[in-house]
Amino acid sequence: MSLASLALLTLALSLTPALHAQQTERAKRLGGKMMCVCSCNQILTACNHVGCSYSHTMLKELDERVARGDSDDLILQSFVQEYGPTVLVDPPKTGFTGLVWVIPVVAPLLALYLVWELVRRWRHRATLAPAGGPQLSSDLIDRARREAGSQANE
Repeated sequence: MSLASLALLTLALSLTPALHAQQTERAKRLGGKMMCVCSCNQILTACNHVGCSYSHTMLKELDERVARGDSDDLILQSFVQEYGPTVLVDPPKTGFTGLVWVIPVVAPLLALYLVWELVRRWRHRATLAPAGGPQLSSDLIDRARREAGSQANE
């Protein structure tokens, strides 16, 4: 071998671990965005569930896709298609998952408004209205006073 080919081979071998290390770091970063599907509720790269066959398979698949040079979005979407949206640590906030983020804020505010409105209506109904009835003439009122006075004297 010539000196130039030996230098080229040495350079190629020295760059191979660096490229593999970049892919490994990328795979770790992508694995941190996914959950293990073995129901251990841990991040894929941190799954320590004894006998977990899912994390090993998923990590191997992730390394293969990173080595192929697939984009991050393509890799994440392929895992979502294969395992469902629960594989993502931070699922997209659209559709039903959007409601999961909105309902805890909206539901208590709506309940508070309904209670306020109910109390307001109860109070409004509880106010006493002046007694109504037929209007009495002043002659009848004077006669009632005289009769009441004469009965009090007796």
